[in-house]
Amino acid sequence: MAGSGWAPPRLDGFILTERLGSGTYATVYKAYAKAEPSNLLPWQKDTREVVAIKCVAKKSLNKASVENLLTEIEILKGIRHPHIVQLKDFQWDSDNIYLIMEFCAGGDLSRFIHTRRILPEKVARVFMQQLASALHFLHEQNISHLDLKPQNILLSSLEKPHLKLADFGFAQHMSPWDEKHVLRGSPLYMAPEMVCQRQYDARVDLWSVGVILYEALFGQPPFASRSFTELEEKIRSNRVIEDFFAHPWVDLEHMPSGESLARATSLVVQAVKKDQEGDATAALSLYCKALDFFVPALHYEVDAQRKDAIKAKVQQYVSRAEELKAIVSSSNRALLRQGASARDLLREMARDRPRLLAALEVASAAMAKEEEGGGEQDALDLYQHSLGELLLLLAGEPPGRRRELLHTEVQNLMARAEYLKEQVKMRESRWEAETLDKEGLSESVRSSCTLQ
Repeated sequence: MAGSGWAPPRLDGFILTERLGSGTYATVYKAYAKAEPSNLLPWQKDTREVVAIKCVAKKSLNKASVENLLTEIEILKGIRHPHIVQLKDFQWDSDNIYLIMEFCAGGDLSRFIHTRRILPEKVARVFMQQLASALHFLHEQNISHLDLKPQNILLSSLEKPHLKLADFGFAQHMSPWDEKHVLRGSPLYMAPEMVCQRQYDARVDLWSVGVILYEALFGQPPFASRSFTELEEKIRSNRVIEDFFAHPWVDLEHMPSGESLARATSLVVQAVKKDQEGDATAALSLYCKALDFFVPALHYEVDAQRKDAIKAKVQQYVSRAEELKAIVSSSNRALLRQGASARDLLREMARDRPRLLAALEVASAAMAKEEEGGGEQDALDLYQHSLGELLLLLAGEPPGRRRELLHTEVQNLMARAEYLKEQVKMRESRWEAETLDKEGLSESVRSSCTLQ
């Protein structure tokens, strides 16, 4: 029976304590599962499981909220994912319906952001990976959350924070092509289709993710407004939402997982084979790709001995990659020298094209920066800037000798840029592998957040 005043309800098998939060239909309490002394041996401690219990008052429910609650229970009972809060059980009595949930000691993401003002980009990226992983899993099950916001994203703890997507009260079974028109969610995080009361589909979740990311990086949502009308005006846009799950910044492919080590090992096997065949360029590229998976494998591994073994292998492969880098770099410099006469001819033919000449000068600056050594990122930036211009100019260049020379030069510069990109990534992966402490990624997240 529900208690009066501040007292929490009573539920058989549990002791409800502090209130964690409340909404229109529900109040969430921290609770302990009652221990059964008869099941404990004399030397065992009375370790009671901590849970969160969402109490929904029956009298507050209308037809729509009953349907939402039943959908929430149905969805959560059928899914298990490391970044989705777990529904352990549900019960009811004459006054309330109780959802017994996994307890997340770190509170919600909104509080986490606001107590630190903003999050470092590296921390925000880790959180986005975890959120993307949960959302991708849901969308594969044709489930849309439809109320994504920082208040509905919980943290497993403050010491080693992992995101847990929660509150599926507005969630729906939707295939990517299903369209709805019912208004759901929180206005600040709603996609334009919902705010403007048009038909929408599962992609509205991705708009909400973008707003959450903005808030994590800048401390407040991008469309804060004094009224719903003002909000609607601010977020009207015809821009198409990008392919979030495949975006290189999210980089879901390299998220730490149980598959990371196997994928790294597979790439190393290929690298060794190419190395033995004498194909230094291909071997170097494969070693670099392997490192992209070895680092998340180190983050994922919790056993200290296995982690040390992986680190030793990484150092071995990095050493070989450095040797191959010297071989490939020497070969590339020779090729650049061989192409010098064709490059000089192209510059001569570009005298009447100031824009083309300027782009070629940037490419020359990139080569000079690369020759100096130690400035790989600066050289890469110059190569990419030059290529951005040259590719546009190549598209509009009429057939002839100048187009042939320009095409060859673009191919050479793209090869240099790709090579440097791999070197930059290899250096970053090596640094991260060397500085990874025993507590792994969670400790890195904690340290970064503590500084805010």
